[in-house]
Amino acid sequence: MARDIKKMFENYTPETSELPKGHEARFEAKLNKAFSETVCEEKDTSFPWLKIAAVAIVFLAVSFFGYQQLSKKDLEITENTINSVVENNPENLEKNDAPKLTLANLSPDLKKVEEYYMTGINLQLASLKINGENKEFVEGYMQRLSELDKEYTLLNAELNQVGPSEATVTALIDNLKMRLDLLFKLKSKLKELKNQNNEEFKAIQT
Repeated sequence: MARDIKKMFENYTPETSELPKGHEARFEAKLNKAFSETVCEEKDTSFPWLKIAAVAIVFLAVSFFGYQQLSKKDLEITENTINSVVENNPENLEKNDAPKLTLANLSPDLKKVEEYYMTGINLQLASLKINGENKEFVEGYMQRLSELDKEYTLLNAELNQVGPSEATVTALIDNLKMRLDLLFKLKSKLKELKNQNNEEFKAIQT
């Protein structure tokens, strides 16, 4: 079968036929006409879609730009609001209004004096052991310490407003000394109270 097909192709001679005269010109005219109509149809059908697409792109661009501007304004408003809240925070107002001139700023010697007393005060406060037996006793001393602390703040404010003077500097140092002495006294009283309680406990046991 394969040989027969091969033989058929070997013996095959294509027939030559001539086209009628003028056929080529008529065919070319029809082809040009069909091509022109197709181009016109494509123009008519594609132009509205191009116009719609262009309008859509412009709309999206304007919308995006407007959104960016609104977002930027909202962000600025939010940041301003936050800054306003932070600036008006009581803690920050206190920090801003806090005196900037202290004993430590006046001279190196006064700085050493202030550091000595402040370190001693903080150490004594940190070493306090408060329990149910001495709580009320300690609270009385803490109230007096709080009053002295407020007085010290007022003296610092006076130092900044009026300027340094011998009276103000002396009052500041005396305030620190009184606070430290008060804590030493509290420690001594607490020790006495503890010993007294121990003696009473031993007496009960005996």
